[in-house]
Amino acid sequence: MLSPRQQFLLDTTLPRARFPLARAATPAAAFAAPIERLWLEVGFGSGEHAESLARANPSVGLIACEVFANGICSLLGRLVPEGGEADAPLPGNLLLWDDDARILLRALPDGALDALFLMFPDPWPKARHAKRRFVHPLALAAIARVLRPGAEWRIASDDPTYQQWVAEVLAAQTLFDAPPPVGERPAGWPATRYEAKALRAGRHPLYWSLRRR
Repeated sequence: MLSPRQQFLLDTTLPRARFPLARAATPAAAFAAPIERLWLEVGFGSGEHAESLARANPSVGLIACEVFANGICSLLGRLVPEGGEADAPLPGNLLLWDDDARILLRALPDGALDALFLMFPDPWPKARHAKRRFVHPLALAAIARVLRPGAEWRIASDDPTYQQWVAEVLAAQTLFDAPPPVGERPAGWPATRYEAKALRAGRHPLYWSLRRR
């Protein structure tokens, strides 16, 4: 159950921060700040990774996707002070998408994205759920379409099932240059709360950095 402030954030702040699908054909025009590049994060969790990216890269427009209310409220609650839900300034280079990321991907133009981030996604461990994984043989062409040549796609996971799945999917594709993952978060990759939790629990994340061919 949501708290009163969480509900207020969803009702009042989220509409101000939401990426408008009607602007998908010219996504840079949707941002309040001048945008030189466009990045997308799929499944931002509590939003600390997306917030760090946006603050460190003011000339980049970041669309951060999340469907779970608690995560959306966690990010919005850090962006605006209590009492400022309706009118406190929001970062001009950060917008949220609170629906299925695949809807947004289908609407974006070819080569629109300079980077894509998929950080510690739900592994969907049961075999019947595999089709819901974002990294999927049937989804790679749609993802590659919206990434310009040379664009980076970062993937991180601490789940052995998902790690094996990603390795198998990437080994069978030709759309991305996909060197082997590394076992330590690369320099310049913001930390996430989920990553810290995984490390405390003794799980071992892997980090992939792909390049669109």
